[in-house]
Amino acid sequence: MRLSRYFLPVMKDTPADAQIVSHRYMLRAGMIRQQAAGIYSWLPLGFKVLKRIEEIVHEEQQRAGHIPLLMPTLQPADLWQESGRYDDYGEEMLRISDRHGRDMLYGPTNEEMITDIFRGYVSSYKDLPLTLYHIQWKFRDERRPRFGVMRGREFYMKDGYNFDLTKEDALHAYNRHLVSYLRTYERLGLQAIPMRADGGPIGGDYTHEFLVLAETGESEVFYDSEVTDLSFGDREIDYDDKVQCQGVLEEFTSRYARTDETHDEAEFAKVPEERRKTARGIEVGQIFYFGTKYSESMGAKVQGPDGQVVPVHMGSHGIGVSRLLGAIIEASHDDKGIIWPEGVTPFHCGIVNLRQGDEAADAACESLYAALEGAGLEPLYDDRDERAGGKFATQDLIGLPWRITVGPRGLKNGVVELTSRRTGESEELTPEAAVAKVIAIYENIA
Repeated sequence: MRLSRYFLPVMKDTPADAQIVSHRYMLRAGMIRQQAAGIYSWLPLGFKVLKRIEEIVHEEQQRAGHIPLLMPTLQPADLWQESGRYDDYGEEMLRISDRHGRDMLYGPTNEEMITDIFRGYVSSYKDLPLTLYHIQWKFRDERRPRFGVMRGREFYMKDGYNFDLTKEDALHAYNRHLVSYLRTYERLGLQAIPMRADGGPIGGDYTHEFLVLAETGESEVFYDSEVTDLSFGDREIDYDDKVQCQGVLEEFTSRYARTDETHDEAEFAKVPEERRKTARGIEVGQIFYFGTKYSESMGAKVQGPDGQVVPVHMGSHGIGVSRLLGAIIEASHDDKGIIWPEGVTPFHCGIVNLRQGDEAADAACESLYAALEGAGLEPLYDDRDERAGGKFATQDLIGLPWRITVGPRGLKNGVVELTSRRTGESEELTPEAAVAKVIAIYENIA
């Protein structure tokens, strides 16, 4: 993409109502535009990152054996009345009626609808285990939407639902999700800590939230500092191996880590004092096991191997895809702008032409652009006729991990400059070597 042809409405000034870093930079970098309180249009740059995150979530869900589908945003109220949650959910649910007077709602979550789908087609234990998921827009009518996409009313979410014959099988599904989430967050360049949590309106007393530590987090968290030393890395996991998945759960949840809702001061006191830490955290996902709460009330039952008809055991598992974008910025930025991890960057490399219109500089930039595209990467070529300072400021604000700077002086010596956005370090390389290094960097990204 050439910046002269791209829609990137960057802003120099910080909007007065943007209170946290991610909101400020998403507005300034032309990623989102507010249309109503807590409701945003996703402009091209923001939309590209959103789709990158979505792609990683899809890949890790399917690696774990989970099956994608897509359910509607509008749901009939009678499903929620059947489960008993229609009146209990509260004012966050947007309730509407269609032209025939039928009660509908804009879905805040999908436990009822997925249970209805399941019971319509599955009646035997031979079709289990089964985990279905989708990535879809949701709506919760927050009383005080704020912090941009971090606490919006409309949001993009992956929610998945497992159906199993027994509690033991369902807890393996729980562990499987925990493993897949750890892989997902690390691919996004985040360390998300699983913390003991509260079931809330979803239900269930077996649940963990995944939180990214950040000063602007909405939750106070208490944890053993050893949890921040843990990394999933590139280990291979057999998702059908119950012992292996249970081992990962124990590794990542055996040390104290809780939100303020479930904090136990007596248990926390057992942690060595030098390792007791408090901080703020951003919730980016949650997993639940809630047993037969929905299958009992909605008749989602199967015939077991002994011929008895029993309700299935269920759980639900969510990742806030749009919220993750804000969390990544909160965890990865400086005073110049965003610093995207390579796994989610909207463009893999920026190309800055210091002398637009110079024959040699123009030709070198075109060659770099073609070479990167030929390698399957997406460069963003700043071919605008603007001052170098303005081009560098735009590159820093939008946060591409790597920048190749091309100017007549360097070209006389046969070199361009390759700069890391994260470290600020630059090196002079031949154009061919710069391209080769960028290609190698992304070949090593999962």
